[in-house]
Amino acid sequence: MIQKFLIKNNHPHLILFFAGWGMDETPFQQIHSSDCDWMICYDYRSLDFDDTLIQKYSHITLIAWSMGVWVASQIMQQFSYLPIVHSIALNGTLYPIDDTRGIAHSIFDGTLQGLNEQTLLKFQRRMCGSAVEYKEFLSVAPQRPVEELKNELTAIQSSYLALPPSSFIWQKVIIGKNDRIFLPENQWQAWKDKVDMIEETDGAHYQKELFCLPLKHLFSTENFNYCS
Repeated sequence: MIQKFLIKNNHPHLILFFAGWGMDETPFQQIHSSDCDWMICYDYRSLDFDDTLIQKYSHITLIAWSMGVWVASQIMQQFSYLPIVHSIALNGTLYPIDDTRGIAHSIFDGTLQGLNEQTLLKFQRRMCGSAVEYKEFLSVAPQRPVEELKNELTAIQSSYLALPPSSFIWQKVIIGKNDRIFLPENQWQAWKDKVDMIEETDGAHYQKELFCLPLKHLFSTENFNYCS
């Protein structure tokens, strides 16, 4: 796993963000804030997490998106001492490969077996809510090689099948009604008995506004130019 600071101003409050499969920091580099530090985690070919990088923080807001929800759940279970003051899951579940609570086994296997540059673009198009948003995403899309992404997806599958479910409890879940990756009905099924606060939006799986929702609830968003 790669852990990278997007903002590091020695603020006592950290946003710890677990991105989805196939991501890097590029789509999120426009985030700037004076309210907190910001670390992004991605590349789940390994689930090794260096907690020493964030031990100095007195407050941590955990935000995870897509496949990162499951990864973050596994990591936070291991490091339960971390001072998580808020935890918000976006368009993901604790059961990422599941016919009724995540991505159906047949779809996941088909994505993995057929992954190439062309099918990756099709996947990214399905992530986005419109042609305009897709074009915007392509301007900041990660430039990781397809073979690396295939290895990452294989590693996620192997880890998911090998590891027991996490006992980490999320405070809030945000579900996009137009999510075509983690279907909204599957998300509802996965979370209905596990979290007290569920918010539904009109968003797609990937949408700039989706990542701004937690910031708007928790911070002074005029200090986050990504959300302006």
